[in-house]
Formats: sequence, structure tokens, C-alpha cells
Amino acid sequence: MESMIASAVSALQDFTGYIYPNEYELHWELLIVVYPYLTGLVAGAFILASLERVFNVKELQPVYRLSLLSALAFLFVAPLPLLAHLGHPERSLEMFLTPHTKSAMAMFGFVYAWYLMVVLLLEIWFDYRKSMVIWSREKKGMMGFIYRILTLGATDISESSLRFDDKVGKAITIIGIPSAFLLHGYVGFIFGSIKANPWWSSVLMPIVFLFSAIVSGIALILALYMITTMFRFKEISMPCLNKLAELLIYAMIVDFSLELLDFIQRLYESEESINILSHMISSRLFISLIISQIILGSLVPMISLIWARFGRLPVEMRRIVYFIAALLVQVGIFSTRWNVVIGGQLFSKSLRGLTVYKIELFGFEGLLTTCFFLLLPFAILYVLTKLLPPWIIDEKDIKPAEAQVS
Repeated sequence: MESMIASAVSALQDFTGYIYPNEYELHWELLIVVYPYLTGLVAGAFILASLERVFNVKELQPVYRLSLLSALAFLFVAPLPLLAHLGHPERSLEMFLTPHTKSAMAMFGFVYAWYLMVVLLLEIWFDYRKSMVIWSREKKGMMGFIYRILTLGATDISESSLRFDDKVGKAITIIGIPSAFLLHGYVGFIFGSIKANPWWSSVLMPIVFLFSAIVSGIALILALYMITTMFRFKEISMPCLNKLAELLIYAMIVDFSLELLDFIQRLYESEESINILSHMISSRLFISLIISQIILGSLVPMISLIWARFGRLPVEMRRIVYFIAALLVQVGIFSTRWNVVIGGQLFSKSLRGLTVYKIELFGFEGLLTTCFFLLLPFAILYVLTKLLPPWIIDEKDIKPAEAQVS
């Protein structure tokens, strides 16, 4: 009896002010933090790839295919945290069988299917078709059979056929840009449309989510490009790296400005929720918001990137600063998702108290499951790069058999 009383007293010490009994346990936990983080990486990587394909940014050519494959790998994993969060994952099929057009959450399945099946897979297929035809003729055994299946019988690689592939691929990319906006913007729309929660209810929420996705995607590709190039013992293209750093700087400035504008608007309105939100920021979210998101995840990498890109640093030092800044950006963006999802559930509906959230190690909502979903896209990306190498092949490196076939 005494032990039960002691545990109850220790649990009550986690609370500040007054909360309702049903507000002790958070409904959306760590997996729901991972979901918008992964979808943001998908949208950001695809938008980066579109800059080379549609807007002809030639400096980004070395990372074009890598961006597409990265977006595909993370898109495969993006819905898995949601399915793991459900008590009955098989019921997710109901959204396709009985569509609810007025529900933003229910329509996610159609947005996901459109983006995966129509946009990403088609663009990658048209971009790799020539290479797959060549590989199907060169490779022997199982790999040759796989490439023959992937060509879908379209083995014509004449000049007119390749021009058609390029036109269709560019058209798909143009369609994919608003699709990428829709994929991640709707996540911010879901949170921003919840009027009962003052931490989420903001018209800027979809835009902030979108630009933070662009930031995370560019930072991801920058880090992946450096890692994969070094592991292949190849020379890193500094024009490509510098262009990635510039784009990351511009996107971070816009993203940080939008978040600052949203914060200033909340302060200026000074609604009845401002007191509890201020208390939450200064206590529960101080480390994740002030330290991780703003200082380590925004200001430090932004200043470092500007210093490295426009300062007179040696090339090796510049690369190191770029890489560290890209990693810090990922910490900041993940902290942003944490602060939105978890932070929006820490205060009472009465606006008079705060609760706490403690991460579990095991279970579907635990830390190990979260780490698995964060690492799984990299394993899928490794397989994709083995099947469809994204590295640019110079004409001088093409074998005589390849040159004859093309």
C-alpha cells in the first residue's frame, strides 16, 4: 500500500498545475514524430531533384539520381510508423475501399499512392530506361533477368525514343513538384486545422512544414553525397557541394523567418493560451525547442554555412563544415517535429497545467522501433543504389559494347 502511494506521489510530481485524468497519457507518441520527419525528407529530396531536371541547375547533376532514389527509399518507409501506431494496421486498407473525401487523414492514402506510383516510380523508370536496357544486355544470370523485367519490354533506345523519355520525364517532374508540396503540406494542414489546440492552430503551419521539409531534404542529400562519394573513393564536386550549401542557406533563412513570424504573431495576439504556452516553452520544451531546434539546429548551421560558403576557407575545412552543418540541420528538423507533435499534447485542455512524456525503450512506440524506422530507409537506399547506380557515368567510361548499343 505504501509503495502504491509513493508511486502515485512521484507521478503527480510530473504534473504542473491542473490537468484532466485522461490527459496524462499522450495519444500521439514518438512514431507520429517520425512520420512527418520522413515525409519531409521525401518532399525535400524530390524538390531538389526537380531543380536540375526542370530548372536546369547543372551544378546539381551529380546528385539528381541520388535525390530521386533517396526520395523513393524514404517514401517506402514513410507510412510504416502510422501503421505501427494503429492497433489494427490491416484496417488501413479501408481508406481505399471506403474513401472519405472530407477527411484529410483518410485522403493520405490516395496522396501517397499518387506520389509513389505515378510520380516517383515513373520518373525513375523513364530516367533509367536506357541504362536498364544496356544492363539487361550486358549482365548475365539473375541480374540480367531483373533488368529485363524492369525494362517492361521497352528496349528501343534510339535517339527519338530517348528524346521521348526525356520529355515525359520532365513533364512528370513538373507534375511532381506540386505533388511534393501536397504530400508534406497536408501534414502541416492537419495540425494547423485543429482549432482547439492553440499550439497547432496556425495558418502558417503548412508553409512552415513545407519549407522545413525542403531544408531537411537538401541537408540529407548533401550529407549522402559526401558519404557515398568518399566511400567510392571518388572526388567530390565542389561546384555541386557549394550549390547545395547555397540552396540550404536560402531555404533555412526562409524557414527560420516563417517560424519567427509565427512566434511573433502568437505573442502579438496574446490569447488566453499564451501563459501556458510560455510556461511550456520555458520548462518542458526548453531543451528541444530553444537548444536543439533554434540554436543547434538553425542558428549554428546557418551561420556556419554562410561562413564556409562565402568565407575564405580551405576546401577540406569547407567540406567538414558543410557535413557537420547538414547533420545539425537534421537534429533541428527532427526537434521541430518533436516540438509540434509532442509539445501540442503537453498542456491541459483547461490551459492550466502541463504533463510530461517519457520515451519507452521497447514496444511499438518505443525508441528501438523508432530507430529501426529511421535506419530502414538507408538500408533500402543501399539496395536501390546497387540495383540502379545513381552515379554519373562519363562518356569516356562507357564500354565499347555500351557505346555500340546506344
